[in-house]
Amino acid sequence: QVQLVESGGGLVQAGGSLRLSCATSGQTFSSSAMGWFRQAPGKEREFVAAINFNGGYTHYTDSVKGRFTISRDNAKNTVYLQMNSLKPDDTAVYYCAASPYVTTMRDRNVDSWGQGTQVTVSS
Repeated sequence: QVQLVESGGGLVQAGGSLRLSCATSGQTFSSSAMGWFRQAPGKEREFVAAINFNGGYTHYTDSVKGRFTISRDNAKNTVYLQMNSLKPDDTAVYYCAASPYVTTMRDRNVDSWGQGTQVTVSS
C-alpha cells in the first residue's frame, strides 16, 4: 500500500496559483495511477485529475481543464497539481489518491488516500 502526504495548500486570491505536492512511500508508486480529489464544505468528495503510471496519460474534470495540470516524478515518488487561474469555487480540501488505473481512479476505486491539504481562494 502507498502512503501519501500532501503539501502546498494555502490561501490565495482569485486568479492566483498554487502547486500541490503529494509525497509517497511504498513500493507501488511507479506502477500506480495517481490522482487528486477535492471536498468543499457540505459537498461530496469529487474527482479533479488523474495521471497514469508513467505520466503518458492524464484526465481532468471539466471545471479545471485548461487551468490545472497534474504531473509526476517517479524518481522522487511525488505527484503534483499545478493550479492556475484559481477561483473561489476551487476552495476545498484537496486529497491525493492512488489507484491501479486512471479509469478506476475516475470511478473512485481508490487504494490509498492522503490526509488532505486546505486550499482557500478569496474573491
